[in-house]
Amino acid sequence: MILRSRRVVLPHGVQPAAVHIAEGRITAVTDYDRIALGAEVEDFGEQALLPGLVDTHVHINDPGRADWEGFESATRSAAAGGVTALVEMPLNAIPATTTVEGLRAKLAVAEGRLAVDAGFWGGVVPGNTAQIEPLWRAGVLGFKCFLVPSGVPEFEHVTQADLEEAMPVLAQLGAPLLVHAELPGPIERAVELESCVTWDGRGYRCYLLSRPPEAEHEAIAMMLHLARQTGARVHIVHLSSAGAAPMLERARADMSTITVETCPHYLYFAAEDIPDGACQYKCAPPIRERGNNEALWEALRRGVIDLVASDHSPCPPGMKRLDDGDFTAAWGGIASLQLGLSVMWTAGSRRGFGLRDIAQWMAAAPARLAGLAHKGAIEPGRDADLVVFDSDAEFVVGPSRLYHRHPITPYIGERLRGVVRRTYLRGAKVFDEGKFAAPSGRVLLNGQLRMINVQ
Repeated sequence: MILRSRRVVLPHGVQPAAVHIAEGRITAVTDYDRIALGAEVEDFGEQALLPGLVDTHVHINDPGRADWEGFESATRSAAAGGVTALVEMPLNAIPATTTVEGLRAKLAVAEGRLAVDAGFWGGVVPGNTAQIEPLWRAGVLGFKCFLVPSGVPEFEHVTQADLEEAMPVLAQLGAPLLVHAELPGPIERAVELESCVTWDGRGYRCYLLSRPPEAEHEAIAMMLHLARQTGARVHIVHLSSAGAAPMLERARADMSTITVETCPHYLYFAAEDIPDGACQYKCAPPIRERGNNEALWEALRRGVIDLVASDHSPCPPGMKRLDDGDFTAAWGGIASLQLGLSVMWTAGSRRGFGLRDIAQWMAAAPARLAGLAHKGAIEPGRDADLVVFDSDAEFVVGPSRLYHRHPITPYIGERLRGVVRRTYLRGAKVFDEGKFAAPSGRVLLNGQLRMINVQ
């Protein structure tokens, strides 16, 4: 089979090309007109052909809290958004993925229910250092920790002492550590400010003040110190404060073990525009002011930030407190797995970024982070994971268009540019203009990936 377009997004640029596919892999990328006689050809004309996106920050919450989000709804949402591989976070499910038994429970529930491929992060929590190597051998792609309370009792946050115990083990394995980088101290001091003592919980400005940039800056400084001390790979998730960029840029000049992500909502929304009581915008770290967000775009431009991931974290409607607008009680998480490509194209194209930039941030770089060497780019030998993207079409986000379990997101009502028309997983069409194929996604396990990469 051959898929071709006048705008194929390749690692070196966008050009007319034909992508040749056999047995689920890309066998060749040739000139647009180089077509073998008798080959099955689909031509997408001026619609762009991108590599399938890789989202390394997804909360599915199954088993245990599948009423928040389950494997079927999450992976269908992913397919509709051009995401062909995701990596699921170790918390919110019961049990958490902090033991091999917890991983096995998740694998059992995921079997036969995946619309796209899925891997899993393990968790680092107090007292589970002895579980790190067994989890790695069992197939997790890396590990995640929180430096502040996670919001669920099954996944406790770690201290510097906990990390000093765990990170040498991670360094020896070569496993990445993904870090929710906020420290409790600055947050505790911020909520004691007079301006928030009488807060009724509805004001977004007070919520923003309660999660100050210093919480991120101090946490990142600590992680950079520990990375130098232990040699462990450290990945900072969902960076929201651009004030940390200079520190990260200096560290990355001589430490190749540091990577950074941000999320579409930090690049698209601005605190000045968020109404009081609009808890659909609540996340942690918070969405900050417009000037900060522009500085995040500049950090992406300079390569200080490596990738963009969704941090898709839905919950049942009642937990978002949309009825009373109480930011203190609302669950902090933004659902956007299906919308990330369109959000990033809408905002990025206005700032002069192209589809190649989007593919680097949302496919190639996250694939590298997770060790998915067979994903993330259109080139021979990779999986034939491809997205047909109508970059000029526009749509207004409405609940009826969304496939994740609860259609609550701050993007409702937003006019976005760029529509995913089709998604291919290993050459098979899994999404086509609102229609889904039967689940064909595979579990991505670390040991199996090492064998694939060697071959």
